Amino acid sequence: MSGTVLVAYASKSGTTTEVARRIGACLREEGLPVEVRRAAEVTSLEGYRAVVLGSAVRMGQWLPEARRFVGRFSEALRERPVAIFTVHLLARENSDESRAQRESYTAPIRACLTPVSEAFFAGRLELARLSFGERFISRMVKAEEVDARDWEAVCAWAREVAARVKG
Repeated sequence: MSGTVLVAYASKSGTTTEVARRIGACLREEGLPVEVRRAAEVTSLEGYRAVVLGSAVRMGQWLPEARRFVGRFSEALRERPVAIFTVHLLARENSDESRAQRESYTAPIRACLTPVSEAFFAGRLELARLSFGERFISRMVKAEEVDARDWEAVCAWAREVAARVKG
């Protein structure tokens, strides 16, 4: 596995899983060996030349699984290039307020490591994939189902990450 790029992720409803897999596919297209795994399944960073770590957002922060990954591997993460990505439906807006909110999601992560690249991707809302409580809240705020993922932006970012990892 020497030289492999790890794409580790935390996902609640599957949207971030799909983004992580697409990132992995795009990195492979750039000639990099890649392994895509749930963050909770990773037991060591031995043999990985770089890490791409991503998470969905719930309650204004990365999922616990991704935060634990950073805590568990903080020393090893500082020894290799790390890129981070966040998937959240509200990433569709590009206002100053929206950017500041997005940056607050990853501030605790950036306090532990300095990513070579960071991206925010709009997600998807599919009510059937949510918990009962999340569906209830979504209906109360009259949220509509939407898939706002921009696959071209995901691959463009993966190409940028590949260039930094190769260089």
